[in-house]
Amino acid sequence: MRIALAQLEIEAGDVSGNVARATDAVAAAAARGADLVVLPEVFTVGYFAFDAYARRAESLDGPTLSRLAEAAREHDLGIVAGSIVEDLSTTDGGPADEGYANTSVFLDRSGERRAVYRKRHLFGYDSAEAELLVPGESLPVVDFHGFRIGTTTCYDLRFPELYRALADAGATLVCVPSAWPYPRVEHWQLLPRARAVENLCYVAAANGSGRFDDATLLGRSTVYDPWGVPLASCGDDPALVVADVEADRIEAVREEFPALRDRR
Repeated sequence: MRIALAQLEIEAGDVSGNVARATDAVAAAAARGADLVVLPEVFTVGYFAFDAYARRAESLDGPTLSRLAEAAREHDLGIVAGSIVEDLSTTDGGPADEGYANTSVFLDRSGERRAVYRKRHLFGYDSAEAELLVPGESLPVVDFHGFRIGTTTCYDLRFPELYRALADAGATLVCVPSAWPYPRVEHWQLLPRARAVENLCYVAAANGSGRFDDATLLGRSTVYDPWGVPLASCGDDPALVVADVEADRIEAVREEFPALRDRR
């Protein structure tokens, strides 16, 4: 399977422009033979544009996800549409009857919504996210192209038990839409790699690019293999990171190095 990480230029509050850049990236990924595209965290309004969350929140049937579903059908690929600010008052079966969530959606080649992941761990350090949003509860895994694919979001990387739960659910690839800022470059390079190594799975970490009033996203989107080896990455500018991943490699690596079987 060929996976593409769309490291988008994200402009605060510019939903129409940001979504247009996302759909352009999907088309570019299709032109390079991608089977799956992963978008960054809150690529619609921009993660740090907290004042815009309430007025730009959408439903799961809203214009952004509808447009991406159309792009998935048009280009015959899957999309991890991560993430949008979801208006929970429009959703049945969410973690709350009202409020907002940081929500990623897995769309298959037909544009069908296969999974919804709402960010579990809300960032409280110098961030309004924990005050504005409701944490998610479910942890879905989707079968796609021979992989079992799970999704987490940015700050979730600091909580290894979440990734172990995905491994226990059979996940062989974890996609991580993110909005990781400077100066924590070392953490960004360490944590997704560690999650890949300890769970012997692929990790595809898709970050954004762009500057906000008090933060700058550091980019460096990367695909890691089950040994933690970077297969493809980029710098901090907008880019499309493309890598080929092999479902059979997961079983081979886990057989060669059976750490998951040695748990106590």
